[in-house]
Amino acid sequence: MNSANKIISLDRDEMSDFERTLFLKDVKPVADEYFESEGDANLEITRTENGFLVCILFSARRIKSVKRPQQ
Repeated sequence: MNSANKIISLDRDEMSDFERTLFLKDVKPVADEYFESEGDANLEITRTENGFLVCILFSARRIKSVKRPQQ
């Protein structure tokens, strides 16, 4: 891929359904560390003046207690 194609591919307005699914699959284990969630997460991406506003939306029954690591 030449440099022009790299620049074009990095500046897009939308993600494919496959990319959205893959992203949410990657984020889920991290969210599960902090929340007891139910159902699937949704991804909303909005174009802003400075780039994008990215929101991951999901329902959670509770916020889990996270223990500080011992030093």
